[in-house]
Amino acid sequence: MTIDKLAALRRTILFGELSEAELKALSERAMERHLAKGEVLFMAGDEAAGLFVIAEGSVRAYREGLDGREQVIHVERAGATIAELPVFDDRPYPSTVAAEEETLVLFIDRRDVKRLCLEHPNIALAALKLLAGRLRRCAELVEALSLREVDQRLAHWLLSAARMRGTRTEKGLQFTVTLTNQQIAARIGSVREVVSRAFTRLQNNGLIAVDGRAILIPDEAALEIYADGYS
Repeated sequence: MTIDKLAALRRTILFGELSEAELKALSERAMERHLAKGEVLFMAGDEAAGLFVIAEGSVRAYREGLDGREQVIHVERAGATIAELPVFDDRPYPSTVAAEEETLVLFIDRRDVKRLCLEHPNIALAALKLLAGRLRRCAELVEALSLREVDQRLAHWLLSAARMRGTRTEKGLQFTVTLTNQQIAARIGSVREVVSRAFTRLQNNGLIAVDGRAILIPDEAALEIYADGYS
C-alpha cells in the first residue's frame, strides 16, 4: 500500500479546501506511517504532537479498563482525521487508537494545524464541527450505556452496521458481520458471552435471522422500535 498524500489530504473535511500549493506544502511536511491490523498508533496518555489523517484503512479509538476490557468510543475510516482534540487543548491523547485493518496514516504536526486555522477560519470552523460531532456521539454512547439494555444496544449497532454496509432484498435488510462477538461487545459496552445471548434473544423474537456471519433484518422498523426501548 502506498499513500497519495495530496489525495489523502484533499479528502478530509479539515484540509480539503486548501489550494493546491498549500496542500502540496502540507503534504511535504506530513509523515507517513503504515500500521498492521491491531497495531497501536498511540496510547491514551501519550504526549500529543499532532493529528493523523487516515489515508487507507480504519482505526478505532478506545479506553481500556483495569480488567483489560475495551470500550470503543468511535471508529474512523479513510478520509477522516483523528486526534484533533489534543491539538487545541495541548494535553495528552485522550484515548488509545489502533488499526482495525492494514492502515496508512499521515501525521500532521500541531503547529501546522494551528497555523492553518489562523490563516483559514474555515478550517477552524471545520475542526469545531468535527469535535462537536464527536461530543454528540460520546453523549449518545453515555446514554446508551446508562439507559439501554444490552439487547437494545446490540439492536442499535446491528441497524447502524446494516444501513452502512448492507443490501436491501425482498426478505429485508441483509449484511455480513465481520466482527467477532468480543469486538461487538467492545463497541456496545458488554462482554462476549452476554452479546452471544443477546443475539439469541433477538433471533428468537424474530427481529433478526442469523446464518453464519450473515444477518437478515426482516422488519427494519420493528428492530428500530426495539432498539429505542419499546418492545
